[in-house]
Amino acid sequence: MSDEHGHEHSRDGDHDDHPHDGDHGPGSDDHHADDADRVAVAVLTVSSTRSVDDDPAGDAIVAAVEDAGHEAVQRAAVPDEAAAIEAATLAAFDDAGADVVVTTGGTGLTPDDVTPEAARGLFDRRVPGFGELFRYLSYEDVGPMAMASRATAGVVDDGLLFCLPGSEAAARLGAEELIAPTVGHLLGLVRR
Repeated sequence: MSDEHGHEHSRDGDHDDHPHDGDHGPGSDDHHADDADRVAVAVLTVSSTRSVDDDPAGDAIVAAVEDAGHEAVQRAAVPDEAAAIEAATLAAFDDAGADVVVTTGGTGLTPDDVTPEAARGLFDRRVPGFGELFRYLSYEDVGPMAMASRATAGVVDDGLLFCLPGSEAAARLGAEELIAPTVGHLLGLVRR
C-alpha cells in the first residue's frame, strides 16, 4: 500500500523502505548481520600544543571505544596542517591496521582549524548525519555555540573517519554517544 508521497507501507503501518533496513539475502531480516564485533580504532590528536601524553580528549575517546569492546590500536599527535592530517590518517589505516580513525581537534572556525578540509579530501562518501547529530547533542550542553563545531565523518576506502572537536567534553560526547555504540554496525555497512 502507498501513501500520498508514493512510499510503500506494510499492513502494520511501517515503511518498507527504511534506509536502515538492509537486504541481506532471501528471507533475511537481520540488519545487524554484517556488524563488526571488535573494531580497531586509531586516535589522532590534531594540535600544535597537545601531545599524546597531555590529551584528555584522546583519553576520553580511547576509554569510550574500549568500554564498548573495541581496540585502540594507535595514538598519535598531528600538527594543524592539512597535509599532515591526511598523511597521518592514511598511515593509521594502512600501517596501523585501523578500521576507524577518530581525530580530535581542528574542527572549529579559527584559520588553523583545517581538519574538516583535510578529511574532505579523503572521503569517498560523507556521513552527514554524524555532524548533524553531534551538533544537536552539543546544543543541549552549550546552546547555540554548537554551531561553531564542524565535526564531520565519512568513508575512506573501506574504513571510517570521524572528526571531533579538541575539548574533552566534546570528544567524550561524540565518542560515547555516537561513535562507540554504532561503529561496528556502520563499519559492517561500509564493508558489505
